[in-house]
Amino acid sequence: MKLAVYFPGVGYHCDKPLLYYARKIAAACGYEQHISLSYTTQIRDLLGNPINMKAAFLELYEQAESALDKTAAFSQQSGVASCCDEILFISKSVGTAIAARYTSEHNIPCRHILYTPLAETFAFHPRNGIAFTGTADPWVNTTVIRQQCQEHQIPFFLYENANHSLETGDVFRNLDIIKEVMQKTEEFIRKGIGNHL
Repeated sequence: MKLAVYFPGVGYHCDKPLLYYARKIAAACGYEQHISLSYTTQIRDLLGNPINMKAAFLELYEQAESALDKTAAFSQQSGVASCCDEILFISKSVGTAIAARYTSEHNIPCRHILYTPLAETFAFHPRNGIAFTGTADPWVNTTVIRQQCQEHQIPFFLYENANHSLETGDVFRNLDIIKEVMQKTEEFIRKGIGNHL
């Protein structure tokens, strides 16, 4: 069985373009099982506030871990290795850090698609991934993300004037970006099919 798990951002749920189309592509590439996570926090003022950001991350991580532990694929009884041939974690924003931490703490053999990853993501040493971000993203220092991706051998794609949703002020440019990102997403997914981790 091939399993894809979707880790949204705080304000970027799984029905928004990046995760919505990534799910469609994963299904077209033969991923039969899909788990879309949902989590919330009441903590506000996260941007530029490391204390609030850390508190929100811990709260969101606990929600994600609890939700995954209740699924058949990730429960203690079944064991991931016994039920899944391939695992793909597709994440956005803070979801990239949640996915990377879950992978690290639970020794999950998976690949990562990281949409607008935060610097905190790389504290958990994600491997086997691909990353996308924009130059106008206030949540990301592109120099740091580029360096972290290089250190972790993760291909990195940067979009000029794109924000934290990989969007610009031009709707047609946005469509071009989403198309290119999804093409690279599909290439990454197909490249790993059959390569057991």
